[in-house]
Amino acid sequence: MASEKTVLRQVREVNIAQCIIESNTGGDQKDIVDLITDIYYYESILEPSIRTNIIYVDTGKTIQKGQITQTLIEGLPLQGTESVKIKISDGNDVKLEFEQFVTQIVPVGQDTTKSVVTLDLVSEEGIINYKTKINQRFDGKISEHVKKILTDKKYLGTEKKLDIEVTENTYNFIGNQKRPFYSILWLAKKSIPSLQGAKQNTAGYFFYETSEGFKFKSIDSLLSQEKKKSFIYNQTPDSVGENLPSGYSAKILEHSVDDVSGDIQSKLQMGTYSTRTILFDPFNCYYEVITKESEETEKNLKLAGKNLPKLNPRFIREGQKQEYSRTQYMLVDKGTLPTGDTKQQIIKSTEPNFDPKNILNQSVMRYNQMFNTKTNITITADFSLHAGDIIFIDSPELSNKNTQELNKQFGGKYLIADLCHYINVLKGGYTKLTLVRDSLGKTGSFTND
Repeated sequence: MASEKTVLRQVREVNIAQCIIESNTGGDQKDIVDLITDIYYYESILEPSIRTNIIYVDTGKTIQKGQITQTLIEGLPLQGTESVKIKISDGNDVKLEFEQFVTQIVPVGQDTTKSVVTLDLVSEEGIINYKTKINQRFDGKISEHVKKILTDKKYLGTEKKLDIEVTENTYNFIGNQKRPFYSILWLAKKSIPSLQGAKQNTAGYFFYETSEGFKFKSIDSLLSQEKKKSFIYNQTPDSVGENLPSGYSAKILEHSVDDVSGDIQSKLQMGTYSTRTILFDPFNCYYEVITKESEETEKNLKLAGKNLPKLNPRFIREGQKQEYSRTQYMLVDKGTLPTGDTKQQIIKSTEPNFDPKNILNQSVMRYNQMFNTKTNITITADFSLHAGDIIFIDSPELSNKNTQELNKQFGGKYLIADLCHYINVLKGGYTKLTLVRDSLGKTGSFTND
């Protein structure tokens, strides 16, 4: 790990190598690198598309047409959906190179000598998503449906790299004119991962985009990843990385615990720790109550920390067999869209298309558990990190001891839920991360787990 320290320098310098905007009305294009003051680049496991905001200053001499000079908005002209090709690199020469498209042009300030403009950008698929609908029947595994929606030219038709985790379960459905992103996010809640012990214990996927492509990953798969890098927060000046303890990738510049346990009342309302589903089959009046508690499933989950939070047993109601704080109702999805010829469809007419016993309660609980603990950190610009990565963080505990020990409760592995690379031409570059995890207690090591 000692060599890693020398490679990952503690620097804020970044380089904006290219920002070319192409006109929609012809072959005109303009590289606005010299006009840019700020760039914000966003990734999130809760967003199906990466986003970028560019702030630039226009003095009215950006576009030259004969003897006339004009602003970028007037001269290109800039109207929306223009292609923007961006190349940037951090202080360790990690490059981000991508193409996005203008969705909004916002003049934020203007006087007689200059105007300040913000451009909101989104990936190509983020625009195509609003120009197409899903209108066919899908049979088979959910992961195959997601792949088809992403790659089929009738829908998103992306050529980007895909990282789609295979699902355990199948699900047949008709698109019903829903948008592609909506359909994939809807399917994500119905998916069980092909992991040992997953069935009956966990469910739920995230669909999101990073600069590496589109990802469709289960919650437990994300949390069971090996850490990508380790970071430490302390009061020692970093001296451009010279005082960084061996084994850590970089120092945390700002650190704040945003949420230790969340609003317990809201979590109970959402069914984070216990939930029940009442099933009803209208064809035979079959009625069943299914209840799940986090304590039942915890031993089979892939946790980022040691244990899920434990609530006060005082609130277990006397005489109640199983705890639940949320109730949901569902009609049994039986005989819907069976596959095969007419004879096969008749045979399968009593088979369920959706298995709520192994999915519904588990999915609700797992999504909510994912955000049990939330913390925010800021580090020097690091373009090698992405939403969905696992990192390890350490910080000293508050103590009156002569030697400070590392915090064993809140240190450890976290998942990057949101990421923002911020570039300012005067101040350099920073990366701000929102980190989440489902459990408390430090596991693993900043060097080797």
